[in-house]
Amino acid sequence: MIYELRTYTMKPGGAAIAATHSGSVGRDVRGDTYGKLEGYWLTEVGPLNQVMHLWSYSDLNERAQLRAELSKNERWNNEYLPELRGLLVRQDVRLLNCIVEPKAPESSANLYEFRNYRLRPGALKTWTGHFTEILPVREKYSRIVGLWSTEAGQPNEVCHIWAYSSFEARMEIRGQVAQDPEWQAFLGKASDLIEEMHSTLMVPSGHSPLQ
Repeated sequence: MIYELRTYTMKPGGAAIAATHSGSVGRDVRGDTYGKLEGYWLTEVGPLNQVMHLWSYSDLNERAQLRAELSKNERWNNEYLPELRGLLVRQDVRLLNCIVEPKAPESSANLYEFRNYRLRPGALKTWTGHFTEILPVREKYSRIVGLWSTEAGQPNEVCHIWAYSSFEARMEIRGQVAQDPEWQAFLGKASDLIEEMHSTLMVPSGHSPLQ
């Protein structure tokens, strides 16, 4: 299984329009015929005016095949793309290998957090080993939605998504995690393997499978 995370930076005010257009026209045209939509979000804190959408394919060959077929779809070309292109400023694509399979939160109406870390070259295996070992401890406080490493787009990077019931709940939970002795021990081993850390808070669109 390969995952694709597409991040579109829109003109100011364009993210909500793009999400609505994707949920009506885009979703109607694509369904899950041209890749499975796993989640669709609008950024709330961090980089602004962005939509982020996560897709899954059986492998890179299927992705190439399905995207080639989609490019020939008349409704996609005539009804969906013209509106979107008028809103776009930039597109970024990450191809991702899954480490922890995506799983839906236990409740809906969530605030999501996308965290991406650029690791030192050669540190990916060591960091993911430490992280998957400590993950059961971290999930005592809140469950992970998914964890990936980049195959293409941003080398030496890991991406993980978390869900919280609210911004206040996120702050409270992260404060509790920071006090956990086992988590502190993990940070002592893993922090030096990280070069950069980024966090984006996101809200799901109405048509996102992950709510």
